[in-house]
Amino acid sequence: MRIIELIIDEEQENGIDAISIVEHPAIEENFIALNQKKEYKFQEVDNEKRILMGALLIPNKAIYRKDKNDEYYIYFTKKTIRKASELFLQKGNQHNSTFEHLYKIEGLTLVESWIVEDKEKDKSALYGMDVPVGTWMGSVKVDNEEVWNDYVKTGVVKGFSIEGFFAEKEREEELKQEIEAGLKLLEIKQALIRYQFDTYNDYPKAATTNAQRALKWAEKNGWGSCGTAVGKQRANQLAKGERISRETIARMAGFKRHEQNKNTPYGEGCGKLMWDAWGGDEGIAWAQKKLKQIDNE
Repeated sequence: MRIIELIIDEEQENGIDAISIVEHPAIEENFIALNQKKEYKFQEVDNEKRILMGALLIPNKAIYRKDKNDEYYIYFTKKTIRKASELFLQKGNQHNSTFEHLYKIEGLTLVESWIVEDKEKDKSALYGMDVPVGTWMGSVKVDNEEVWNDYVKTGVVKGFSIEGFFAEKEREEELKQEIEAGLKLLEIKQALIRYQFDTYNDYPKAATTNAQRALKWAEKNGWGSCGTAVGKQRANQLAKGERISRETIARMAGFKRHEQNKNTPYGEGCGKLMWDAWGGDEGIAWAQKKLKQIDNE
């Protein structure tokens, strides 16, 4: 498979035109949402700020591409990444943003831009991000209520992706081994991603019935102080027979730790209500068995 280095040809006015917020960034690095909830360790920012911090480009990282019948990998060197970051600001593009490379969105501004020089001393390490030297990091201020509430807070978008134009240079043969070793790791990562996003709905009918019972009671009497948003979401998923991920199944299996409360009747506490919301005896037993089956496969 071809390996192509993307470079900047200033005569052709190459460079980055916009930053896109996406669900699955090609560089596989999620940004950190800095907000008033203080969800991340070592976070020390103004509570009123809404800032996304993350990697914009990582050097020498193989990125898979497919154009019609052509499959290949692209990558950027440290030198190209530094030049691209400088040109982005020189051209005044810090306000240019899109959603999933499809729609232009307003109210997003790149307010910080830097190249990682020292992994341990870099600001990215302060927020628990492990990125290589030469990475272009950025902080984007979000002044768009819809984007923040509907995309960021809900987890619809998880990282940055760049938009622009670059010249191509075939990777020299004597240097291919260096990146091909990384490609083998990438193939493993892609297999793990497929594994992560597989979904299942072969849980027993009794699990659906239990969740429906809990929802029906809560609709009439309210949840009170019982349950979290996650628990209520789980009840709705099971009640509708929706497909669920391995991560969700693992959470169901882990709910067994609340088994000692399952005999507390509806209306007298949260025990039985939330136990049924998570699928009850049948649903949780299925989850434990299914989790082992998935991981063994």
